[in-house]
Amino acid sequence: MPELIVSKSAGFCFGVSRSVKMAEEALKSGERPCFSLGELIHNDDVVADLRRKGLTVAQTAGDVPEGSRVIIRSHGVGKKEYEVLSEKGVAVIDATCPKVKHIHGIVAKASEDGRIPVIIGAREHPEVKAICGWCIGALVFSDSNEFEHWLKENDNNCRMPLTVVFQTTQTQNNLENTKKIIKKECTNCDIFDTICSATSIRQSDAAKLSEKCDAMVIIGARHSANSVHLAEICSEYCKNVQFISSSDELNIAALEGTDTIGITAGASTPAWIIKEVKQTMTDEIKIEENPAEETEKEAAPAAEVEKTFDQMLEDSIKTIYNGDTVTGIVAAITPTEISVDLGTKHSGYIPVSEFTDDTDVTIDKLIKIGDKVEACVVRVNDVEGTVMLSKKRLDAVKSWTVIEEASENGAILEGVVTEDNKGGVVVTVKGIRVFVPASQTGIGKDVEMSTLLRQKVRLKITEVNRGRRRVVGSIRAVQKDERRERSDKVWSEIEVGKHYKGTVKSLTGYGVFVDIGGIDGMVHVSELSWSRIKQPSDVVKVGEEIDVYVISFDKENHKISLGYKDPEGNPWSKFMSIYKVGDVINVKIVKLMPFGAFAEVMPGVDGLIHISQIANRRIGKPEEVLSVGEAVDVKITAIDTDKQKISLSIRALTEPEKKSEAEKADVGAAKMVPEENAVVYEVSTTGEAKGTAPDGESEE
Repeated sequence: MPELIVSKSAGFCFGVSRSVKMAEEALKSGERPCFSLGELIHNDDVVADLRRKGLTVAQTAGDVPEGSRVIIRSHGVGKKEYEVLSEKGVAVIDATCPKVKHIHGIVAKASEDGRIPVIIGAREHPEVKAICGWCIGALVFSDSNEFEHWLKENDNNCRMPLTVVFQTTQTQNNLENTKKIIKKECTNCDIFDTICSATSIRQSDAAKLSEKCDAMVIIGARHSANSVHLAEICSEYCKNVQFISSSDELNIAALEGTDTIGITAGASTPAWIIKEVKQTMTDEIKIEENPAEETEKEAAPAAEVEKTFDQMLEDSIKTIYNGDTVTGIVAAITPTEISVDLGTKHSGYIPVSEFTDDTDVTIDKLIKIGDKVEACVVRVNDVEGTVMLSKKRLDAVKSWTVIEEASENGAILEGVVTEDNKGGVVVTVKGIRVFVPASQTGIGKDVEMSTLLRQKVRLKITEVNRGRRRVVGSIRAVQKDERRERSDKVWSEIEVGKHYKGTVKSLTGYGVFVDIGGIDGMVHVSELSWSRIKQPSDVVKVGEEIDVYVISFDKENHKISLGYKDPEGNPWSKFMSIYKVGDVINVKIVKLMPFGAFAEVMPGVDGLIHISQIANRRIGKPEEVLSVGEAVDVKITAIDTDKQKISLSIRALTEPEKKSEAEKADVGAAKMVPEENAVVYEVSTTGEAKGTAPDGESEE
């Protein structure tokens, strides 16, 4: 017949039991009407029983009549509710759980100190709402995962002054995960373990019981947070789990054919409901009762058969000393420690904090029961027969050898930046703290050291003093070597026209320096854009990744000239494909000079209207007729394809064609003669005119 095991920790917790007793005593007195602010506990049967005895449920403090009595439930209420009740002259019977009251004090103090309270718990749960009522700007997260996601949304979140508390019914798993996240992500965070010890014991008992039972029955209300957590925990270890609020919901058929059935109950479940469920199971199924929770029956690791009895006896009485290196078999794993069978009279254990620094994974992912583990002895307790071990310290001893060898042969090691200060950063390499001076971090003088925190870096060891436990390293040395390698690769493969993905390193008035993989090349301002620009920052920014191509290079002097503007976007090529001599076009005046006016034919292409070609009469200055920005029609009178110059004329549109065919041929043959109507000038990328004005006058 199946065995029934009831958890010793099932049922009312101290806080719930206290509030129910206080309510019953208040109702017996028969004084003024008695109310509870919200349902006293999360159990419909208990609430109904109290209602029959005269307790009325009020949803808010405003619903409580003046002059009456009110019981504050174990979940507590916010500060504002107390103020409302006080104004109404209501007699308050405060049954708030002392552990919840403690949390109220923590978050209130946090608000006073300018810190941001963070609550890990169910947002809509009365206890969490009450906690929020004792502070300002509280942030509530349902679990550690949601909290971690919020931290990573914005770097500023990690630097905020946070004070973290937990709903009293939260799981230990959430607590441990949150601690790891805070250690990894936060720089200014206080954390308080406010999970009720009774809750922790109840959850631990439920986990152990569900591991060895074929079926589990959890009794509690579905809106009770601690009952829900119990069901979740049991489901991790047992496939046959029933979550019920009373015996009426019990599925007897699902329990038939099982050898062991475990029962546990939430903190709001009274003993009589547990007894009722147990009785129903006893009546329906032939059950062998075991009122106490079964003791641990961990299987001892298998002995090494090749050893003789005398050898095993000798091992069992062997003396262990601090500092010894020992090897054992993992016998059990808990969230806080690893039990190790050393084959001696002593029982070994490794605290999780002495096993690994990796907070990203749970301990059961790193080691399994039955695995061999090597560790060093930290402390021997002959009275209790225990030995505290450390795998981390043994690894550190081995790591010192690796560090010293790396210092001698210049090997590159990898580590994680764990601390920063004004002098530099600390990198953890194989459990060893390596100090990297600020000058060797490889970042700019104006960059904060904190930007390197939690980053994986490669470094060389430059100094080791094992006696003083001092190690100094350099990230910059690795970067320098890597940059040299990339530079050599670029020089060995470089050729004119080759394209590179580069990063803009700096800007000057005459151009831009671009890192194309370990070496810098320069893009002259004239090679940045086909159109006029005032300064390089009009086109690119420092840190921007751009596509460049090689125009020329000098290996001997280590100089590279780069281009950025797209050859296919050459405006002169576009002009030549669209226009020809004799075309009439509309242009915009962009600059006036004593000898004429420059006009924009199309973006990136300008032509000159000589002063003699502006009007069919003699003028002293171009501004007598034209103004900058004005649009006018002109005729293209000459194009110098070699020098990329264009001559334009307004006068040609107002005078009839008088030249003979022979004269036209002479003009075409001469192409660009120094006559007034044929002189062409060019405009620089900054909009300045270049060339020599008529009669030797300089345009400058």
